[in-house]
Amino acid sequence: MLKHLAQQLAERDAQAMRRRRRVTETACAPQQHISPSDDGGHAIDPDAAPREVLAFCSNDYLGLANHPALIEAWAEGARLYGVGSGASHLISGHSRAHALLEDDLAEMLSPHLPEVRALSFGTGYLANLALLTALGDEHTSIYSDVLNHASLFDGARLAKASAYTYPHHDLAGLERRLAACRTPRKLIVTDGVFSMDGDLARVPELLALAERFDAWIVVDDAHGFGVLGEQGRGVLSHFGLRSERLICMGTLGKAAGVGGAFVAAHRTVIDWLVQSARAYIYTTAAPPAMAHTLRASLRLIRGAEGDRRRQHLGELIGALRSGLPAALGVVPGAPAASGWHLTDSLTAIQPLIVGGSAEALAAAAALEAQGLWVPAIRPPTVPAGSARLRITLSATHSAGDVNRLLAALAVAARTAGAPE
Repeated sequence: MLKHLAQQLAERDAQAMRRRRRVTETACAPQQHISPSDDGGHAIDPDAAPREVLAFCSNDYLGLANHPALIEAWAEGARLYGVGSGASHLISGHSRAHALLEDDLAEMLSPHLPEVRALSFGTGYLANLALLTALGDEHTSIYSDVLNHASLFDGARLAKASAYTYPHHDLAGLERRLAACRTPRKLIVTDGVFSMDGDLARVPELLALAERFDAWIVVDDAHGFGVLGEQGRGVLSHFGLRSERLICMGTLGKAAGVGGAFVAAHRTVIDWLVQSARAYIYTTAAPPAMAHTLRASLRLIRGAEGDRRRQHLGELIGALRSGLPAALGVVPGAPAASGWHLTDSLTAIQPLIVGGSAEALAAAAALEAQGLWVPAIRPPTVPAGSARLRITLSATHSAGDVNRLLAALAVAARTAGAPE
């Protein structure tokens, strides 16, 4: 076994596909301190001085992960409820903090989901496993966009349903599959914002297909909730949609800055998840202090401060996209044949496609040499030939931070061999 695993790791090294962890020493913020680490992410020298970097790699889109109000809310929650839940939700782990958080989330999504209730989870991965395995019985067909998050595919694989994929945004292909479907229940599954490309799902068109073919839609709004739409309600608000056919999953460790996740849907769907979703029933509830903190986060997201942060984030996105052509000669949305290019994204996720895995690693290393941390994303997370620098922006970045990134990218492009 050890010899086999070592050989597999060596092959990943040869293909520039080995994943490595970094050791961070500071709170989640643009200015990070990282320590040298070995291949397993263990500190090589605990006494070595950490290095300061400007990070463009977190999903803390609104910059709330280190917000003083949320730090105080966590301390208050710990004083009220302690630091652990002690059991699953269905035993004794469901605290008043969890119940109030679910009420807040349901109220927030009520303009878009009739008779809505919400169910909280420890992680988004758990939420998607719970949702798809509970709804995907042998009389159901699941249709997933090929670029959906891995947790959605894993949930579909574990379900008893028949599972299919359709090419990215291929609504005509999806329509043909729905027309040929013979199971009594159909479930369309999509990211709201695709995590590696940053583009939005065509949810209005998907909803029209669902209504035509009597299907339901699961929208994984991990990267839209808190950022898009009125008061940060997410992609459903962005498109102005309302339907009982919609089921929304959102994570709370990205724009919300804390952790956990939720599913919001018609009350009957939520009641069924409580009764049948194994990934909900058989896991310890998240700490009540986290739920208490998330209530404070939702108040920030929906208030004037949330509006200001979303506006600033939008300005940073515009500055990056408008400044990159001058810095690199890269045209936003240009085809891969033209060399390095941004995907067609107007969200905080701004992937710069560079092509090969080795080239992406070289570009990331060139940026780090200049004191910037931008991760190289490679297959199998993304399709072969589309390795990229996944640039993510936060409302706590400044315009000067973006200018520094643009200048560093110009140097990295020359170092990594991008076309002139």
